[in-house]
Amino acid sequence: MAAQPSPSAAPSANLTVNFASGSADLTPQAVQALNELGRALSSNDLAGYKFRIEGHTDTVGTPEANQLLSQQRAQAVVTYITSHFGVDASRLQAIGKGEEDLAVPTPAQTPEPRNRRVLVVNLGA
Repeated sequence: MAAQPSPSAAPSANLTVNFASGSADLTPQAVQALNELGRALSSNDLAGYKFRIEGHTDTVGTPEANQLLSQQRAQAVVTYITSHFGVDASRLQAIGKGEEDLAVPTPAQTPEPRNRRVLVVNLGA
């Protein structure tokens, strides 16, 4: 029996999907990135892998509102990928991270577009 690759050795789909401030609506740029992701996730190369879809926000707004918004962003990506590419939802775990793990550290109430994103993390087989 062949050994399963560790998550660090697993094929990875690294991309960031950005959002407008206060929104979980997919922008045209987000759709373009998700089309690439959808093709990758529906390929035979990645068919055996699961992925965590992490939603993130900037620091504008309350932590509670940002937690909810980040979950909505992650779910928007999962919904798009499953509905447009037929990827089984059981392979995708939507997680809202809110203001945690900022890509660009900023003080509270600072609009930073690079923090309004969704990350795709390969969890392995």
